[in-house]
Amino acid sequence: MNGGILDDFPAFDAASAAAQRIAERTRTLVVGPYISASQRTPTGVAANNRSPQARLTEAVGLADAIDLVIIHAVVAPLKAPRPATYIGTGKVEEFKALIEEDDIGLVLFDCALSPVQQRNLEKALERKVIDRTGLILEIFGRRARTREGAMQVELAHLDYQKSRLVRSWTHLERQRGGFGFLGGPGETQIEADRRLIQERMKRIERDLEGVSRTRGLHRASREKTPFPTVALVGYTNAGKSTLFNQMTKAEVLAKDMLFATLDSTTRVIDLPHGLRAVLSDTVGFISDLPTMLIAAFRATLEDVVEADVILHVRDIAHEDAAEQGEDVKRILTDLGVDASDRSRLIEVWNKADLLPEEERERLLNLAALGEAGQRPVLVSALTGEGVAALLGDIEERMSRGYVGFAVTLAPEDGKGAAWLYENASVVSRETHEDGAMTLRVRVPPQVAGRLTRRFGPAAAED
Repeated sequence: MNGGILDDFPAFDAASAAAQRIAERTRTLVVGPYISASQRTPTGVAANNRSPQARLTEAVGLADAIDLVIIHAVVAPLKAPRPATYIGTGKVEEFKALIEEDDIGLVLFDCALSPVQQRNLEKALERKVIDRTGLILEIFGRRARTREGAMQVELAHLDYQKSRLVRSWTHLERQRGGFGFLGGPGETQIEADRRLIQERMKRIERDLEGVSRTRGLHRASREKTPFPTVALVGYTNAGKSTLFNQMTKAEVLAKDMLFATLDSTTRVIDLPHGLRAVLSDTVGFISDLPTMLIAAFRATLEDVVEADVILHVRDIAHEDAAEQGEDVKRILTDLGVDASDRSRLIEVWNKADLLPEEERERLLNLAALGEAGQRPVLVSALTGEGVAALLGDIEERMSRGYVGFAVTLAPEDGKGAAWLYENASVVSRETHEDGAMTLRVRVPPQVAGRLTRRFGPAAAED
């Protein structure tokens, strides 16, 4: 079969690499067919509240993420999408002339096109057309580094392609389909390809169920230890990975690009007063994130759902910071997370280093107006400003409900000391003249019972 989408991962990587080589030379027109914020779609859903120019800038950033050569980026205002081509016939003719004049090979529509709309546009423009969903899938295909990440992306991409295995641009001597948005199977293979795609999807779903079970076992084992979990979430390019590196002194890929991180990364961090926690970096969110991607990445995003504390990292210097924050909250709600639960969710206002001094002071004053224990934290992940305060806030949230104990151990009770260091957060240690030692520790409620059973009268609540 052509294109490699149903083969194992080496072919999957080869297809993606081939698409990347083509994309790097592809002259591209980016079209923003945006419905006015005062209009409503036929389904009754209000249009995106961002400005058209801000949305177009984000679309260009997405295209840059896979090295497309952007020749033009144009806003095409709409009252409502057209069933056949999404945009009106006048705009189609206008873009066709622009394409021919500047030798453009690819047209990116920053919206979700139906298969029919995509085919009709390709016929009318005589060029390859991709939509926002296809572009995001392509980026995810490039960024995934682990086998799990690759499986999740492939599952979403196959789901997207099922309805698009149609030979719709024969005049360009290529057929649509394949793993990337260029190349693919021939027309006579369509039905067989759909069947094979469905079989491949079932295999990946089974494998991902195994991943989910493994994650569940890991979570179950973590629940037996005093290490609570913290998950970083936020809009793509909000600075989550830079903050992760600042908090853990790790070297996770952190670049000024959209979707620099796809694969979940986990590290243990030490908090200011002795508590320890497991910190997870996760895939960035984005407006209009394809539903199939949320479903495919659900195994990874379970770390967010199960986290004791969620850090919502926001690029507070971005012009659309408020809208981006709402997009993240909507996705969290879709995952079953209560985005209004301030006892669990901490808003991290990142990129303070990019703010004018007056704006910094305004935001600090605004944060101070919040209720104690529920305030946003202004930080710069790049410089480290505010990170110590953030770590203290995390520890304060986590220590709610923790129980303190003072455990006095005989000099020869090395096993007891080892148990405490492994299963509790040791706040202080005092050695007595006779060699005995008293450890002051803090544990979550689920560990308190195990501690008192293990040490009996030697354990006293502190």
